[in-house]
Amino acid sequence: MIPVYIRYISREIYAAVALVLLAFLGLFAFFDLVNELDDVGKNGYALHHAAIYVLMIMPGRVYELLPIAVLIGTLYALTTLARHSEITVLRASGLSTRRFLLGLLSVGLVFVALTFVFGEYLAPPAERAAQQWRLAATRSMVSQELKTGLWVRDGNLFVNVRSVLPDTSLQGVRIYEFDDRAMLLSISEAESGAYDKSAGWRLKGVGKTVFHGERTEVLKIDELIWHSELTPDVLSVLMVVPERMSVSTLYSYIRHLDENRQRTTRYEIALWKKLAYPFASLVMMGLALPFGYMQTRMGGVSLKVFSGIMIGVGFHLLNGLFSNLGVINGWVPAVAALTPSIAFLLAAMFMMWWVERR
Repeated sequence: MIPVYIRYISREIYAAVALVLLAFLGLFAFFDLVNELDDVGKNGYALHHAAIYVLMIMPGRVYELLPIAVLIGTLYALTTLARHSEITVLRASGLSTRRFLLGLLSVGLVFVALTFVFGEYLAPPAERAAQQWRLAATRSMVSQELKTGLWVRDGNLFVNVRSVLPDTSLQGVRIYEFDDRAMLLSISEAESGAYDKSAGWRLKGVGKTVFHGERTEVLKIDELIWHSELTPDVLSVLMVVPERMSVSTLYSYIRHLDENRQRTTRYEIALWKKLAYPFASLVMMGLALPFGYMQTRMGGVSLKVFSGIMIGVGFHLLNGLFSNLGVINGWVPAVAALTPSIAFLLAAMFMMWWVERR
């Protein structure tokens, strides 16, 4: 049975976190909309397109901001309770710091579950749909970054795609097939390609040049089935940054890159972050508890909330910094992804020890 004081504290924390999260979402939605205004009026991209795009990326914002909202909301709720001497009463009645912390962490499990659900099931498809919406609204292609188009490797095949449409269909496909001795066996050129789950890629209007030693053979094929591990889910990586992908998509893409002997560091770091990030809410609640134990004379609610905002911003920046440093310097992915959370966990433990000694 959940103790009465935990039920009471949980109501205060949930209400405060919800309020802080709504405020952050409103602020970031405004910033995102302002950022989109540069493209409004170009290629038919209207204001309502930008507004819909901003709404569609909100699940990703919830995933990013939830641990920070948990920190600030918990800090505000505990500081308010301390100001009314309610925490002092609980401690005087025999509630130990350990029991209080465990009760607080049990409340935080709800935020862990919410963060995981948003990060794994809501944000990735919403982000992909938002990017497809934006590309369709601006009449753009997914990949036209290089003059020669998109290049990917699939085993002994090197594939060049002129453009990938928002629905992940292909235009201008060229496939170079090599043997194990790096000898060119054939070149296939297709006008377009669409993915069929049961068969693979259906390439239309194919011209295939086969090399037989000193002799070449040119074939014209109306439709060619191309069996490949390069699925639309893998191509969707082009539209979604690694941090917004699901764990399953990241794992599949890492395996694809590894099988083709390509660098996977950035995606491995993103995978470790996806696994660890939901538990950041527990770390944030641990950081908030010492502030609740501090007396009001050591700083009012406003000062402590401001401190929480600074800590949250610092955590967000440190997460991004270590991810980039890990990619640049080739760090062990787990180290690059987990170091900020471990550092803040140690900071929470030190602050609790310091408050207990006073």
